[in-house]
Amino acid sequence: MAELLHRLGTLAARRAWTVIVAWVVILGVVGGGFAIGFTGLSSSFDIPGTASGDVIAELQDELPDFSGASGAVVFRTSDGSALTDAQKSDITALVDSAGDLPDVARVTDPFEAQTQLDTQRQQVVDGRQQLADARAQAESGQAQLDAGVAQLDQGQQQLDTGRAQLDAAPLPDAQKQAQLDELDQQQAQLDQQRAALAQQQTQLTDGLAEISAQETQLAEGAELLSFADAIRLVSDDGSTAIVNVSFGEPRLELSETSKEAVVEHFTADPVDGVDVAFNTEISQGVPEILGVGEAIGVAVAAIVLIVVLGSLLAASFPIITALVGVAIGAMATLSFSGLVQMASVTPILGVMLGLAVGIDYALFILYRHRRQLLQGADVVESIGLANGTAGNAVVFAGMTVIVALLALNITGIPFLGLMGTAGAVSVFVAVLIAVSLTPALLGLAGSRILSRRARSRIATAGEATHPRRAARAGVPVADAAQHPRRAARTGAVATVPTAKPMSTLRAVVTMVVAIAALLIVAIPALSMRLGLPDGGSEAEDSTAYQAFTWTEDAFGAGANAPLLITAALPAGTADADVQGLQLEVARELFALDDVAAVAPVAVSDDRALAAFQVIPQEGPNAVSTEQLVRDLRALPPVDGDIELGVAGAAAINIDISEGLADVLPIYLVVVVGLSFLIMVMVFRSLLVPLIATAGFVLSLFATYGAVTAVFQWGWLGEVLGVHNPGPILSFLPVILVGILFGLAMDYQLFLATGMREAWAHGASPRLAVAQGFRAGRTVVSAAAIIMIAVFSGFIASDSVIIKSMGLGLALGVLFDAFVVRMLLMPAVMHVLGGSAWWLPRWLDRVVPNVDVEGSALERRHPAHH
Repeated sequence: MAELLHRLGTLAARRAWTVIVAWVVILGVVGGGFAIGFTGLSSSFDIPGTASGDVIAELQDELPDFSGASGAVVFRTSDGSALTDAQKSDITALVDSAGDLPDVARVTDPFEAQTQLDTQRQQVVDGRQQLADARAQAESGQAQLDAGVAQLDQGQQQLDTGRAQLDAAPLPDAQKQAQLDELDQQQAQLDQQRAALAQQQTQLTDGLAEISAQETQLAEGAELLSFADAIRLVSDDGSTAIVNVSFGEPRLELSETSKEAVVEHFTADPVDGVDVAFNTEISQGVPEILGVGEAIGVAVAAIVLIVVLGSLLAASFPIITALVGVAIGAMATLSFSGLVQMASVTPILGVMLGLAVGIDYALFILYRHRRQLLQGADVVESIGLANGTAGNAVVFAGMTVIVALLALNITGIPFLGLMGTAGAVSVFVAVLIAVSLTPALLGLAGSRILSRRARSRIATAGEATHPRRAARAGVPVADAAQHPRRAARTGAVATVPTAKPMSTLRAVVTMVVAIAALLIVAIPALSMRLGLPDGGSEAEDSTAYQAFTWTEDAFGAGANAPLLITAALPAGTADADVQGLQLEVARELFALDDVAAVAPVAVSDDRALAAFQVIPQEGPNAVSTEQLVRDLRALPPVDGDIELGVAGAAAINIDISEGLADVLPIYLVVVVGLSFLIMVMVFRSLLVPLIATAGFVLSLFATYGAVTAVFQWGWLGEVLGVHNPGPILSFLPVILVGILFGLAMDYQLFLATGMREAWAHGASPRLAVAQGFRAGRTVVSAAAIIMIAVFSGFIASDSVIIKSMGLGLALGVLFDAFVVRMLLMPAVMHVLGGSAWWLPRWLDRVVPNVDVEGSALERRHPAHH
């Protein structure tokens, strides 16, 4: 590999314009592919096989109107007064005309819906009164019937008495028969009256039964309605109204243009005196990746490059190559957005890494080339040698990062795997550009990458000595040793003071302090919660934040976190039984802690599935809401046969976060194991990889702790723009593992290989540590500062996703490069001494010899004039 890269670097230096034109053509082709293939990004995330995903699939079959995406448009008067009739009319007009927007299935008029709710509540009151009046009337009729029956009974008694007297009286038969006939007539009249009363009694009994049935039905309806008392679409003070917009497409398939059409519709003709805002489901689009913060980060990187390289021309090359790499990597990835569904965060990782590693990788090669030029080497041969040595290390480091990013695909989470693949593409492009375009630019620049003073100094030194022989022998340029300040100022190579090992006491103290500091910083990670950002996490001047806070102020925190519950009704459920079953389910739901309201919203045509809306007491990222979702899913079937399912934005976010939390340990084990095996091969040691891996884990958990303290606890929130602390971005821990692993191996490589080389050349183990550290500290420090500057630029983003990723990566590099690699690792290596390089003989024979630093290449191609 080293020899191949040497040839590539030499060829690129000699045919610079050919290489540059080739990359320009590649950039043009990729740009054309982007123009043709880019179809937009999704602002939503999903994990297949989750409980909420299964519920949504069931809804698509039974209640398709409730399976699509939904959002809210919030109207609020500017002065806090109640909405006037004119304002209500204007809003209603906007609602009525919104039904024709693309992908919009239905739009709810808040005033009509609130009127219906209020009417239903009033109907319950009126119904109770009507039923009470009917019962009173029926009871009055019953009293009259009872009085009539009593009169009939009295008349019957009189007839019976008269008949008995007549039978006992000694009257002639004719007279007695005449009186008996008269009594029979009276008895017939009495029987007729009794039959009429019996009929009236039957009617009255049926009426009372009907009243009782209506009372039962009304009581059930009233109870159901009472569970939904906290659900409103117009606030109590009348100042705020929510327009619910339902889409026909699921949220992952809903295009940005459809969302933008809704925003445009409701903002194009503003309602006088009324402000409007849109929740995240509508307003959250593709975040701005490059902005002022990122530009400042690149500017800081440029300053570092100028300080390290001493030349504006030299400092410009890493930035140029990095920007070209980012453009190619990002456009190449986005060109496939028409074939593969991509989330809005997909290109973010590629841009971050492309900028950071693109600058660093070019710096490593350029720094090596510059050092060789200062020693009097020929320009073209120096470029080839730098590409074969430092470039070889760059290829290895880049492949390590790529492997770690591609390993994100083992999580089984599509958007995360795609994100890792996009990042891997950007890193791969950065590596290719570093070992081809960078040598071409260096070939064009020639010796001009050195400052004029440096070139003049080399020329003067060349007249006084034999620089070719001096370069081959490693002798410093004349006059440098006598004038170290002048050498530093002009770029000449001064005599470097002999490195001295640190004291053992200092090493032990450094170890203890570094480990203790990292563990202390990691403490907040013990309470880390994962989630996805809600509207309260957005920028304070954003429409999503306004919609979130207005809704919370007017309707309660839970109104921002509605849950959709499905109930599988028993087979053969009759229409008359639906309300009773709904009531039974609603009772179970409302009885749970932290439930503010429950409302039945739909029943499928075949009465196989019922849907309910549940409003939690708190917001979507509250601990109580998360627990409520778990409690809902833990409920046994209602009545033993009604299975419940839970969906909704809050439940979906919880499912995604739990799914990512479950894969984090697996991914961490895979990456750490991979790290150990690769470093055993590179350093031919067991303890050095163990130290590096342990250090990586320490820096990783310290990063988790710091991120938790900022984004979840709110520490330094005002400084960093975190105004509403909440759970940590659910996929951030996994992303940090992959990226920081690769970057940690970069720093470990450029420091520890120097130590091994010094030890292999006969230096004592502790002296080798000091020499290797001295040789690599400048370039590693510069590379780490550039990484931190570039990543920190993303902290200024308004998107909490980009902000948290930028801060996490910047802190991760800070902890790993400056605490672990430059303090802890040398101290531990010093304490271990020669045992640090121990490797069993049998393993030594099996492990291939990887010459990462290209030492063999240097022996075959010594730098010369």
